[in-house]
Amino acid sequence: MTAPSLLSPAVRNHPWGSRTAIPALLGQRPDGEPQAELWFGAHRVVPSLLPDRPGRPDLAAAVTADPLRELGEASLAAHGPELPFLPKVLAAERALSVQVHPTRRQAQNGHDREEAAGVPLDAPHRTFEDRNHKPELLCALEPFEALCGFREPARTAELLDALAVPELRRWSVVLHSRPAHEALSRTLRAALRAPERLVRTVSAALPRLTASPDPWSNAGAAYAAVAEDFPGDPGLLAALLLNHVRLDAEEALYRGAGVPHAYVRGTGVEITANSDNVLRCGLTDKHVDTVLPADIVDCTPMRPAVMRPTPTGPAGETEFCSPTEEFVLSRLETGTEAVSVTDPGPQVLLCLVGHVRLTSGPPLSRGAAVFVPAGSPCEVTGGGAVLHRARVPLSAAS
Repeated sequence: MTAPSLLSPAVRNHPWGSRTAIPALLGQRPDGEPQAELWFGAHRVVPSLLPDRPGRPDLAAAVTADPLRELGEASLAAHGPELPFLPKVLAAERALSVQVHPTRRQAQNGHDREEAAGVPLDAPHRTFEDRNHKPELLCALEPFEALCGFREPARTAELLDALAVPELRRWSVVLHSRPAHEALSRTLRAALRAPERLVRTVSAALPRLTASPDPWSNAGAAYAAVAEDFPGDPGLLAALLLNHVRLDAEEALYRGAGVPHAYVRGTGVEITANSDNVLRCGLTDKHVDTVLPADIVDCTPMRPAVMRPTPTGPAGETEFCSPTEEFVLSRLETGTEAVSVTDPGPQVLLCLVGHVRLTSGPPLSRGAAVFVPAGSPCEVTGGGAVLHRARVPLSAAS
């Protein structure tokens, strides 16, 4: 049976990334570049390495070489020969794009269509990099701000009225008078096609929200940050339609297919299905999809639920419950007594506080992670250390 193996994460540099948060986590000197994400997974395009295994294979290659040994029978039967989840550390110093993720069927159809058309995987206008959906859960490591899901149309009309921009008056009329799905769909299309002049007029009006009493002051500050990050970008107007969410450390936010969202500021642990399919609707220098989101965006109003972990499993472990079959994320505070985290499926253990000792496998310091093959015996100790544990909910998937 294969012992737990150290994971060397893939570093993702994006303009919105923090120049300090990830180097601080890894105990490194900042190099001045924005480091946005650490990927601890087996995505076929950006897999993590296994540096202590012979030949230093990447995790995707190791899984392909022996899926039964790495994943276990139950995960293999439920999800096929790939690691079903992708854990990350995400650090946002600027706003991310307003984006949505497709359903599995939409991803399969879109990927096959782009493959048939000969669109290269690294083409700027490529949308579907793989055939999988991408449900997401983000656990904040510090106060974190995000925009998520469409606000009730009448409430958004109140926000637009508070901005007192005459050109937005007709949007308010639509939001008040039309059924919710139609009102939001029409307003989103208008937002994405808005002229830069209107975007800048709205940007100049945002201090009215920031200076106003609740309920718009906090949201106004977030929208003002977005406007500063992307001057003149119509994605700002799409962002105005979304709920403003503030997370405290160890609170989490889950997003399923079709739910529009954008991160504004903060550092967190994110776990997704093993996919990188993103349809962007603005606030980015990358390709923006102005047609596809009309078919994929879920225009149902919603109020995002802030998740808090609940006790489960070994002593000291709390879990963020999510409806997906691909992953479970939990937080484990280790003590001086050894705690078993042996599991029938594959796992990734990420240390974020202190030092952790494993009964088999390498010790973990802050920012380090191991891949634990299915069924591999694994006990952890380390007074005051904190692990984030990603695994497959096999009881729900079977």
